Amino acid sequence: MKLSFLYTTLIFIFSLVTFFSINHGPARQKQHNYLIQEKEIRLSNLRQLTFSGENAEAYFSNDGERLIFQGHDGDSLCDQIYIMNIKTGSINMVSTGEGVTTCSYFVYPDCKKAIYASTHMGNKKCPEKPDYSRGYVWKLYPDYDIFLTDLQTGLLERLTSSPGYDAEATVAFNGSKIIYTSMVSGDLDIWTMDLDGKNKVQLTDELGYDGGAFFNKDASKIVWRVYHPKSVKEVQQYKNLLAQNSIRPMALQIWTMDSDGSNKKQITNNGSANFGPYFFPSGDKIIFSSNLHDPKGRDFDLYSINIDGWTLDVSVNFHRSDHSRDALS
Repeated sequence: MKLSFLYTTLIFIFSLVTFFSINHGPARQKQHNYLIQEKEIRLSNLRQLTFSGENAEAYFSNDGERLIFQGHDGDSLCDQIYIMNIKTGSINMVSTGEGVTTCSYFVYPDCKKAIYASTHMGNKKCPEKPDYSRGYVWKLYPDYDIFLTDLQTGLLERLTSSPGYDAEATVAFNGSKIIYTSMVSGDLDIWTMDLDGKNKVQLTDELGYDGGAFFNKDASKIVWRVYHPKSVKEVQQYKNLLAQNSIRPMALQIWTMDSDGSNKKQITNNGSANFGPYFFPSGDKIIFSSNLHDPKGRDFDLYSINIDGWTLDVSVNFHRSDHSRDALS
C-alpha cells in the first residue's frame, strides 16, 4: 500500500479541485502555494488537476499513479467515470457513456478492475436533475446498480439488480469485500458482497440513511455516515422524501462498526453535516469533512477525531470545499 490509503481520503474531500503535487523540489512547491489560504499551516505543494466542468469523488490506484473519478462538462450532461494518469494528465472514460454514473472505486489490491454505479441498464438517457425548489436534496435514482469493469478488456459485469437504489460502493484494500448502500430492504442500509456480487449481507437496519462506507486498512472495521430520524416529524419527512427517491443530507453523523456489522458506535454528535469519513492508516483516528464551524453551513473543513469519539482536531482550514457536489459517494 503506497499512497492510496490516506490520500484517498484527501482526494475524496477536495473533489478534484486541488491536490498534493506529485512533483518535487522548491520550485514546484512555490508554484502551487498560491492555492493555499494564508492561515493554512498543514498543506503544501498543491496542484490543480481538472480545469473545467464538475469533477468529484476521486481515488488513487494502489501505486498512486492513477485516479478514478466521476465528472461532466456542461449543465445538461450526466457524470461518467474517468481514469486520469496523474503524471501526464491524460484522461480516459471507462464507463459506458450512457445514463448517469457515480461512486467509482478501484478494485484493490491490483487495481486492474473498477466498480461504479450506473443507471444505463434502466435508461440510457440522462435522468432529470433533482428539483431544488424545496431545498437541497440528493436524488436516489432507482435504476442505479453496481457494475464491475475490467480496465484492460472493458468487460462489464452487473453485480446488483434490485429494483431500487444500489450505489456508494467501495472495496476493501485486501480485495475481500465490496461495501455499498442499497434500498433493497425498503430503506437505505449498508450491505457487503463478494467481488463477484455473491453473498450479499445486510449490516444496518435502523430507519434512516446509512451510506458512504469504507473499510479500515485490514478490513476489520467500517466507518460510515448516518442520518437516523428520531422525532415523529423527522421520520415522516424522511419517509416522504424516500418515497420520492430522494434524501436531504443535512445532519449526517459519523459511526463505526466491526466488519460483520456488530459493535456499532456513534463517533460524532454535532448537529452538522459530516462527510467523507475515513480511517487513518494506523486505524486509531478518522478524518472527515464538516461544516461544523460555519454558521451558514457552506464552508467545509477537514477534521480528525479519535475512534473513541474524543479529541477533535481541525486538520485543514481550506474554505473552498462545498459539498453540494457530494452526490452520495
